[in-house]
Amino acid sequence: MRDAQQLLADAKVIAVVGASRDPGKAAHSVPLQMQRHGWRIIPVNPFVDELFGEQVYRSVAEIPFPVDLVNVFRPAADAPDVVRDAIAAGAPAVWLQLDIVSPEARELATQAGLDYVEDRCIAVERAVGALTRI
Repeated sequence: MRDAQQLLADAKVIAVVGASRDPGKAAHSVPLQMQRHGWRIIPVNPFVDELFGEQVYRSVAEIPFPVDLVNVFRPAADAPDVVRDAIAAGAPAVWLQLDIVSPEARELATQAGLDYVEDRCIAVERAVGALTRI
């Protein structure tokens, strides 16, 4: 299992489930920040057509190319379905944002051999990783 820092180092394409068009929400500002730091962000949201200059997909399964990491900005109750979607799409890793914890999602991901992180902010981890490389 890769740790959070290794997941970020290895990832190039990150699907963001629950990406928001509202600039006041972390589900908008965090993916935008990650995009500015070089990751390709693929938004997943059933109510928007374009975000961050990228086409928005309704689900991870609809993304027609591989993603390296599925980042989740949805309530914990939605996490198991997102993990199932990630497994079906062949994604190698799932990351639940800060304050999102799901034992069921963790179990599904672990059983499927996916790398899994929960209750951690991807932007904070990126910043920590940048500081440790100084």
